Amino acid sequence: MDENFVTLLNSFLKKEGMVKFQIDSYNDFITRRIPKVLSDIGTIKPKLPELGDLKIKLGEFKLGGPSVKEGDGSVRSILPIEARLRNLTYSAPMYVEMTSELNKIESSPVVVNFGDIPVMTKSKICPLSMMSEQQLVEAGEDPSDPGGYFIVNGTERILVLVEEIAPNRIIVEKVAATNVGEAARIHSEKDGYIQRHLVERKNDGTITITFANVTKLPVIKLFKALGLDKDKEIATAISTDEEVQEDFYSNLYETEATSKSEAINEIGIHIKVMQESMREERVTKLMDKYLLPHLGQNPENRMEKAMYLAKAVEKIIKLHLHKTEEDDLDHYSNKRLKICGDLMEILLRSILLGKWGLITRLTYNYQKLTKRGRLPPLQAIVESNVLTNQIVSALAIGSWVGGRTGISQRLERGSYIKTISHMRNVLSPLTSTQEHFEARELHTTQWGKLCCSETPEGATIGLRKYLAITANVTTGVPEKELKTVTDAVKKGI
Repeated sequence: MDENFVTLLNSFLKKEGMVKFQIDSYNDFITRRIPKVLSDIGTIKPKLPELGDLKIKLGEFKLGGPSVKEGDGSVRSILPIEARLRNLTYSAPMYVEMTSELNKIESSPVVVNFGDIPVMTKSKICPLSMMSEQQLVEAGEDPSDPGGYFIVNGTERILVLVEEIAPNRIIVEKVAATNVGEAARIHSEKDGYIQRHLVERKNDGTITITFANVTKLPVIKLFKALGLDKDKEIATAISTDEEVQEDFYSNLYETEATSKSEAINEIGIHIKVMQESMREERVTKLMDKYLLPHLGQNPENRMEKAMYLAKAVEKIIKLHLHKTEEDDLDHYSNKRLKICGDLMEILLRSILLGKWGLITRLTYNYQKLTKRGRLPPLQAIVESNVLTNQIVSALAIGSWVGGRTGISQRLERGSYIKTISHMRNVLSPLTSTQEHFEARELHTTQWGKLCCSETPEGATIGLRKYLAITANVTTGVPEKELKTVTDAVKKGI
């Protein structure tokens, strides 16, 4: 082996490590993302008309150290080696400050345990990250172990890297369908949830959009409902190119609406809202909450959404007129990797805010106990084991939000090389039962990012990939910072 490569590899191992990106992502999850999820929830309002106006405010978040509750009720700290030997889950308790407010009278804040979170080995809350090599040996741990995995019921589990199409981008392509020529995909991401949009141009020139529970809605109706109620405004917003405008003109005949309210009514009929009084409420909620949520979810964001949609339409028409090329879905600039912090945040949000999530159960317990004529303490209504069990179940089984499977896997311990290789595994969301020839092929943009030779034979060939030896995973820029940079560029700073 070349001496320079060995020097480079040793330097990379000391400075970065093979799984440092997973550990950093988990650290970001426990320090920034969990408090953000709780602040997004903000206030819980159980409906208790017999008591009056009741609010429960969520405050400061705190995280304890890795611990175990013994049979006699005592709680003590543990290390990963004990969790392995006793088939325990290596986890830490999470606390949030809750303040109840009844009829504008605040009670004193109470710190409540709302569940336990599995601890990643070698993360900032794991004692192993602060131990020297000698201390690790004395504790019964392998000093060369990279960390970056969880211990669930005594079994070592990892969260694999998941490859996805880059969110919040307009990706256009030719479609080999019966009556559709071109299409644009927009994966709009907000707080870890992805709302998929499909804008299609039929062979007769009409353009439709599909998102949420809306299928093949003429895009002209949506433009008018969003506030662009003049035909000239819509054509100008799409493009100043006369050839593009001319291609779009046939869409103007897809609606009879001449105002915003008429367009909303037409959309209500399209999505089969039979009660006329309910149409405006249903359609406005659809546009605000589910249409391009990454641009905002308030009425004031509608014009921004209309302009973004106009650019998507322009891109489709230009592709049809051969004025632009279709996007390559397999190009790595059009892909992103979901790592540990991203996956854990999605799971936590779904458990807290789901139909039968922690917040729903908290409200239900409050209603149930107050009917007995007493106001229960906050800790009594918070079922901490609900969140704990659901997170542990997801990590133990591998089933994740959105119907995904295989996200959590048992760590391969056949050899040190197999362990490192498994922890740098990259999964594609595409099914292995279909061909997907182009997705399986080696793309030139994978150079330096993915290993060009390591992939299993058989059904998953090309769909299961591995990071290159010295490849690392960088994190994205927060949206607020991105807007600040954009504004600075506009001002010439």
